[in-house]
Amino acid sequence: MKKISFLVLSGLLLANVSCKEAEFTEAYPDPSKISQTTVEKQFTGVLYTNRDYVLPGYGLYFVTLRTSLNRYNQATGWINETGQYVPGSAGVSDLWYNYYNTLAQYRELQKVYASIPADQQKDRRIFMLAAAVYMYDYTEKIVDLFGAVPFTQAGLLSTNGGDYLASNAKFDTAESIYTFMLDDLKSIATELNGITLNAGYQKSFQTQDFVNKGDITLWKRYANSLRVRMLNRVSDVESFKARSNAEIAEILGNSTTYPIVETNAQNIQVNVYDINTDINSKGFQGGIASTDGNWFGNTAGKAIIDNMNANKDPRLPILFEPGANAVGKYIGIDPVGTEASQTALYNGGQVAIYNRYTLSHNQFFPGVLINAPQMNLIKAEYYLRTGNDASAKTAYETAIGQSVEFYNGILARTNATGITGATIPTPATPASITAYIAGPGVNWSSATNNTDKLKLIATQKWLHYNLVQPFENWADIRRLDYPVLSFQVDNANNQTLPPVRYTIPGNEITYNTANYEAVRSTDNLKNKVFWDVK
Repeated sequence: MKKISFLVLSGLLLANVSCKEAEFTEAYPDPSKISQTTVEKQFTGVLYTNRDYVLPGYGLYFVTLRTSLNRYNQATGWINETGQYVPGSAGVSDLWYNYYNTLAQYRELQKVYASIPADQQKDRRIFMLAAAVYMYDYTEKIVDLFGAVPFTQAGLLSTNGGDYLASNAKFDTAESIYTFMLDDLKSIATELNGITLNAGYQKSFQTQDFVNKGDITLWKRYANSLRVRMLNRVSDVESFKARSNAEIAEILGNSTTYPIVETNAQNIQVNVYDINTDINSKGFQGGIASTDGNWFGNTAGKAIIDNMNANKDPRLPILFEPGANAVGKYIGIDPVGTEASQTALYNGGQVAIYNRYTLSHNQFFPGVLINAPQMNLIKAEYYLRTGNDASAKTAYETAIGQSVEFYNGILARTNATGITGATIPTPATPASITAYIAGPGVNWSSATNNTDKLKLIATQKWLHYNLVQPFENWADIRRLDYPVLSFQVDNANNQTLPPVRYTIPGNEITYNTANYEAVRSTDNLKNKVFWDVK
């Protein structure tokens, strides 16, 4: 069975997906069982298929992110090696396959929904709206990584009756996919404002929805926050500028009609309630802190540690712990250092690692989708761009406080115990947050022009995202060209510095050749995604 965008039967959850998280392992790849699914169960199938790429799973962090985005973002430190700026084929392919498996689940949901009578469609409409928002969130990430991808015609093998040739999917341009999703999200936001559920379907939605637990207001916030994030991402693209500013203004100016995520209590994330179900973060430890080799999945980079040290960042002891022999000092690996110096620092136990209580050993770590600090940093950028300095300052400072609160909250729910050579860090205090915001490297008033203020915003995005939101981190670093990160030039490889995008996996090229030809000329590691115009 070929794993390509139009042939994605492996992992299909097309029947009997339980409404209990403890039984989510029920999966039926047999196409003959397709008729047994329902809208409700298929909705959960969409969410479930992507769970390990929302929760910090082993495959996502160890195979995909460890040697690519987390290095390109310098969220981690590593020992330089040749070929380090070419994304690993296994990690890229795994992400690609998971996306198209998830998209196939979504197409099956659309198929099942279309097959039921109109009165039943009305009762179940909320499942379609929520699934679309979730799917568009994932699609934005994929487009931001690859550029043009199969989308509008992808995942339709079942719909096309198993006809492989008819299911060859064309590549849609990144711009057209963004336009389609922004248009549909606007319609969804309007429809969500008028939707009502009877008691039976409200209960069903609460049971099947392990993202927002059936809270329609949270789905409204998700839809509008995703719109704002996407609109901000294209804000420098000439053809999107007017739309971006107008629609963000409309959303931010009318919180009743267009609510967004404003506080950490409203964050859109997959929370872990019982680690004995499939909804857990047990894979995080192996993903970044594997003990069977020197994999550099959780080792700190110099840039992020230096910034936090210099500015007395209250998140430092929550996010990191000193190296075993560093005598309490936080030290990161210098990406432009020699291999010998990097190795000596690491082997000497000097390098800080991501805090095991907060992150890797915390099996209750949430699957982060959109959160309040992120949204306020986006608001700060928008207000700065449109000349509202006071509102930009307020959003910026609010985001910093919320970021500290966010990581305090994650630490508070850890189940990690007995970690050798480490103690549970103390949560940051309100006083430490106030002092940090007033510091010279963070203080809004210390920046004398909009360029410097944008750098402050970009830096706080980078610090907040670190390795927790790697896709958002890489997108904003490429788009804003800040913070400026130094890398050792790899003269032994054609790709001498980090790429600006991923390239299409080999299997897709092999089995979808005719459609791939339309994008072959632009499919290279140096070709920027359309919104990366600076």
